[in-house]
Amino acid sequence: MSSSAGERKTETIPEWKREEVAELTEFVGSYDAVGVVDLTGIPSRQLQDMRRDLHGQAELRMSRNTLIERALDEVNEGAEGLGRFVSGHVGLIGTDDNPFGLFKQLEASKTSAPIGAGEIAPNDVVIPEGDTGVDPGPFVGELQQVGADARIDGGSIKVMSDSHVLDGGEAVSNDLANVLGELGIEPKEVGLDLRAVFADGVLFEPEELAIDVDEYRADVESAAAAARNLSVNAAYPTARTAGTLLGTAAGDAKAVGLFAAIEDEELLPDLVSRADAQLRSLAAAIDDDEALPEELRGVEAPAAESAAEADADAEEETDESSDDENTEAEPDDADDDDGDGAEGLGEMFG
Repeated sequence: MSSSAGERKTETIPEWKREEVAELTEFVGSYDAVGVVDLTGIPSRQLQDMRRDLHGQAELRMSRNTLIERALDEVNEGAEGLGRFVSGHVGLIGTDDNPFGLFKQLEASKTSAPIGAGEIAPNDVVIPEGDTGVDPGPFVGELQQVGADARIDGGSIKVMSDSHVLDGGEAVSNDLANVLGELGIEPKEVGLDLRAVFADGVLFEPEELAIDVDEYRADVESAAAAARNLSVNAAYPTARTAGTLLGTAAGDAKAVGLFAAIEDEELLPDLVSRADAQLRSLAAAIDDDEALPEELRGVEAPAAESAAEADADAEEETDESSDDENTEAEPDDADDDDGDGAEGLGEMFG
């Protein structure tokens, strides 16, 4: 604890401040996540709407900055780190949601608002092309004066093209503020800006919370698929890969059996089919019909792929098994390696 914090605690303060600090301390300790939010520039009415929208999900608590800092020091569980974010017009926000959910909720709750003269534009201000709905009159001159491409056309004032009238970071003039107000253009966004949040002993700042959830989910899914591929290719059995590994082993065993012409009950149909194809190919290659049995005369050679169908069945079954198991994770490498493994075994026995 800093010496300045210790000095504040030893000061004599009014009872109402003690009670306020006690309530703020209880507030900080009653939620899983507590943050400091910037309330600058939020009109009172919109602030009340935001508090109402947060009801049941988060609670906003406002007080004097010195009392907020004192309460954070009283908690003394790491939350005092929030004290350095307490400046200007701020408040505390508490929630049982995780910090990422809180940040996303606050960003989604922001709304557009008019901008006044003298305020700094957060972004470029553009008056869009279109009919303003304003009858011909002095307003066309006001538009032109702020830099809009405007003229009277068809009985009303129209902006003929998108008109960039102010760069972000520049102050809004009185004339531009009046024009934007007349057109109903609200170029600024107001809401609760989360300066920092403390949860589970960790202090998070906004840049650490602003993640793309869809991208993050895709990264996790990709990592899971890569891990599954590694397990399959390394023949490391798990609850998720055991079925694929067994299917691969069965396919490899069948490929070996067919190549070695092992007379097994399950292999006999494929062996007979392969022998028949080989016989037909041989018969088709003999030009002398008299040299062939009657039933083989005029036989045409089977399609090239038919001769290899029996040998390919095992690999196809292995690939299908892998595809079924990998519908969710899509480990393409596993299927490719399985096929190569079967061919390699065939060469070993050649």
